[in-house]
Amino acid sequence: MASDGFDKLYHEKPRRKRGIAQRVSIWFASLNPYRAQRRNYRRLWIPIFLILALWVGFKGFGVIFGNSHDRKVRKTRQWFKDRLIPGAVDDLPLDTPPRYFDLYEEQRNLPQHNLSLPYPEGATGRYVKFTSQINMLGWNNVFNELLMLNYLAYKSKRAYVFQDYVWKMDYFPWEEYMAWTVHARTPLPALIAGPTAGGPWPAGDPAPRSVHQDFWDIVCPPERVKVIWSHHVKKEFDLHWTPTSKFIFEKWNKVLLDDTAKCIEVIAPQRDIEDFGQVFDLWLWGSDRILPMWEELRDSPVSQLLATSPLIQRAVDRNMHLFKSDVTVHKDPFDQVFAVHVRRGDYEGACMNLAQWNSTFYSWNQLPYLPDRFTPPPGGIPGNNTKENIEFYYNRCLPNVDQIIKRINDARDDWEKEMFGVVVPGHFLNTLYILTNDKTSWMTDFKARLINEFGWKVVTSNDITFGNAQEKDVGMALDMEFARKAAIFLGNGWSSFTSNILHRRLVDKKIPISNRFF
Repeated sequence: MASDGFDKLYHEKPRRKRGIAQRVSIWFASLNPYRAQRRNYRRLWIPIFLILALWVGFKGFGVIFGNSHDRKVRKTRQWFKDRLIPGAVDDLPLDTPPRYFDLYEEQRNLPQHNLSLPYPEGATGRYVKFTSQINMLGWNNVFNELLMLNYLAYKSKRAYVFQDYVWKMDYFPWEEYMAWTVHARTPLPALIAGPTAGGPWPAGDPAPRSVHQDFWDIVCPPERVKVIWSHHVKKEFDLHWTPTSKFIFEKWNKVLLDDTAKCIEVIAPQRDIEDFGQVFDLWLWGSDRILPMWEELRDSPVSQLLATSPLIQRAVDRNMHLFKSDVTVHKDPFDQVFAVHVRRGDYEGACMNLAQWNSTFYSWNQLPYLPDRFTPPPGGIPGNNTKENIEFYYNRCLPNVDQIIKRINDARDDWEKEMFGVVVPGHFLNTLYILTNDKTSWMTDFKARLINEFGWKVVTSNDITFGNAQEKDVGMALDMEFARKAAIFLGNGWSSFTSNILHRRLVDKKIPISNRFF
């Protein structure tokens, strides 16, 4: 009876009725002759899964280590590399542009980036940002303007807002697609040190320190910013074409000093309104109207405290052995180095343009007490100079090998006569450093002649080694540092590169005969 009762309970357990769709599905399954083999197919899922995993892995490997011109793919790849490859975050690989995590962190932590500081810094401080400043040009077209703008901010008792250097991509040391941002950027403290890049003023100087543009966004939100259009000020005070740098500086200084707004942003108009809307524009730098500001700027804290960045100093130290000899082993090797700026390639077109427009030397290269001055020859019309005048320009702007060698040897003799009273037998200056963008056979042949015919020890920009991508990124500023330290520098008078090297050499009190031009 117990068994019957159990069977009754078990067999009489209510069942859920199957629906029509389920019954049809079961009927079709019963017609499948391979139904019995389905269990065997399940075993195939393991190898299929492994194959898919390998495929995904190889695709991921391609994203991380492959080559791509797509910036988003490259950023994703770098994110993985940062976590998988030792040194990736340290900007070690030379084939990848640096990201400067360390410098950007130091920049964020500058002590003046603090809203709690008392006036004239902090939340109640006075600031000026020159959005009008030039960008996306060569570093030296930017650099000379930054120094002047920093000095203008200093005189108007405002903190200068410094910005990253935005590259002209023609000069970027890597392919354009490799840049981490649409326009490649370099933090200013990588290129220079001193007040312009956030360094301190002299002890006891109450001037507010320069701040980075990111802090400007915090301390000067849009509702607190007063905008001044550069072309309005230029028109109001008639600052185009004829006024001297001194006159322009004084007018702008009064505008910024007298204004009670805590945050002022100077903005340039679109180029269809004014081609060069900078406070100190190209037409000023390219004429002798710039010269009246020289002595004041030279003696200012902006110039006196301008220094070599730690990054560039590391690169100098790394390459110091190239300049040493048995004679200089116990002293500064640059005391016996002659640096010469030999630019080729793209400069041929630049020299033709300068010749056609009868251009003067650039900026501080025009100082009247320097040797090798240049006076534009008479004749011709702007934009269409004479054949004779163009040849005259080329002799100075793009000299041939024989002319370059003669200028180098003559300048060395002049310097030795000035320093020692005679040309030293065997010569005191024995190492020639060539700052150049030329990597062709022309440079190889040029070097061979200097070594074999004239006994020079020759080092060029192409011999410099970089310890990481950051050093490679600032290679042009490293070249400038070698030229600044050299006993003699021979440069191109139309070059902003030469002019900015000259600026620092004159601040260092290098004698005029040590600063020469082709």
